[in-house]
Amino acid sequence: MLKPVTEQELGEAVRQAKEPLAIRGGGTRLTGQAGAALSVAGLSGITLYEPGALTMVAQAGTPLAEVEAALAAENQRLAFEPMDHRGVLGTEGTPTIGGVFAANVSGPRRVQAGAARDFLLGVRYIDGMGQAIKNGGRVMKNVTGYDLVKLMAGSWGTLGVLSEVSFKVLPRPETEATLRIEADGAGAAVRALSAALGSPFEVSGAAYDPAQGAALLRIEGFGASVAYRADRLSALLGGEAEIVEADASAALWAALRDVAPFQDAPGDVWRISCKPSEAPDLAARLQAEALLIDWGGGLIWALLPEGADLRARAGRYDGHATLVRATPETRARLGMFQPQPAPLEALAQGLRAKFDPRGIFNPGLMG
Repeated sequence: MLKPVTEQELGEAVRQAKEPLAIRGGGTRLTGQAGAALSVAGLSGITLYEPGALTMVAQAGTPLAEVEAALAAENQRLAFEPMDHRGVLGTEGTPTIGGVFAANVSGPRRVQAGAARDFLLGVRYIDGMGQAIKNGGRVMKNVTGYDLVKLMAGSWGTLGVLSEVSFKVLPRPETEATLRIEADGAGAAVRALSAALGSPFEVSGAAYDPAQGAALLRIEGFGASVAYRADRLSALLGGEAEIVEADASAALWAALRDVAPFQDAPGDVWRISCKPSEAPDLAARLQAEALLIDWGGGLIWALLPEGADLRARAGRYDGHATLVRATPETRARLGMFQPQPAPLEALAQGLRAKFDPRGIFNPGLMG
């Protein structure tokens, strides 16, 4: 494995590459790509943290735990609540901040705060020719030309290898509470989630767990405000909510974030992005062994028998399905990412040709 410890060494490794490179962060989201492993884990450390400005700059290989510990010391956090994939994938690596942004890993709070890419302010990365490129900075601003910051977030290392990221952070709330509301099926649950998200009570999590038979709604903030909003939201939804408070609420959402119910269950794990209004019918068509619904219905986690083609079961809908966990054979047959329509695929191929003209970064991963 190639493991440079500076941006200069990273650029040199790319320039000298004679075969495809399988880009690695902390090794928690292995995609099975062929090629020489190129790890950025050696590029580690927080290079700038300004709590008063709510900004941090860190090298791409910095462990996520180190970032979160530094933020917690200042009573701050990553608002987009990144998932830890190790449980569901059975990996043993160390999540890194570069990997989080490369995969645009965004948890339940996305319905309120936005995705990981929405907090990314600037990037440094190595392109396919081994050149170091910088885009963005430490403040939000509009720029002309490519918004390379947004392009790099969610590109899974196919456009370039991140070496450093700068990002916005937010204060940590005083407390939280979760309303657990009985729901008879996905249709009733999504209606309750939609009503809550459309209310003025600032819901920061909206999920449905069929195993609990409950819609789950999170409220965060100052203690008195949380209590007031939880009471009003419960009344809005019929007044029958069970309230889960503080640490118990946090544990509940950590389990949902990391798809804990699927971690020890056999089968393939799929992640489906869709319109919330389509979620109930789509969930029924999947004939899944188990389901979790997040983002108010916009995200479905599905556990299917090994080798089952979820995309064929789903039929037509407005969204896409990603194969998160499967055997190498199933991954090779079905592909990790959903094939794009021809016009979008042509655009994506054109971008990859500009950023990686030799085609060496994670070839075939995203088409």
